[in-house]
Amino acid sequence: MTDAGATRPDAAAARLHVAAVCRALAADGLVKGTAGNVSVRVDGGIAITATGVVFADAVADDVVIVGDDRRLRHGILAPSTELDLHFAAYADDAVGAVVHTHAPAAVAVSLVSDRLPCVHYQQLTLGGEIEVVPFSVFGSRALADATGDALSSANAVILAHHGAVTTGRDLAEAVAHTTLLEWACDIYLRARAAGEPAELSPAQQADVIAAAVATGYGYKHEV
Repeated sequence: MTDAGATRPDAAAARLHVAAVCRALAADGLVKGTAGNVSVRVDGGIAITATGVVFADAVADDVVIVGDDRRLRHGILAPSTELDLHFAAYADDAVGAVVHTHAPAAVAVSLVSDRLPCVHYQQLTLGGEIEVVPFSVFGSRALADATGDALSSANAVILAHHGAVTTGRDLAEAVAHTTLLEWACDIYLRARAAGEPAELSPAQQADVIAAAVATGYGYKHEV
């Protein structure tokens, strides 16, 4: 990823966008009730969902601005209990947005495996094989640290008995990564129900990366 700082939204726009993303995640079945949190970088901090927000009904007032010093800058609600987790993800300057869900397929994978193998080449967008970090209580420093470590080399991580976290240069990309991760988890679970899933080898993954670079795969471009 590249530095997202030059395209950071202003606080008002960020709050509206985060709320819209929350409603979309709920509509897609990736969150239930108040389970999950979303954030995006703004100048001097992040816009993040408040704790206890019902995603399906989220509005701009349900999103608060927290400064890089962890102090509340705008809004009257307490920020998400996973505030430390989000700031751990933002340790990478290239990260512009973070999405945390309790997506069902990701949770299911966390119950049967300590990793999501690279079973489809599109997973390379996420970093290939995805780590499942051991269970830690929500909102804990241990969970934040484990998540931050996993995200230092990937755009996604699965939290055991909990859910998933994805990052992106902006909210659109972070949400796309969430959707892709859940799709890959579903494929893995279907394959595992029938037998032992085959994995893409490191050599095969390298070939895909080389082909994608050479062809501009995944991006619109003129002939």
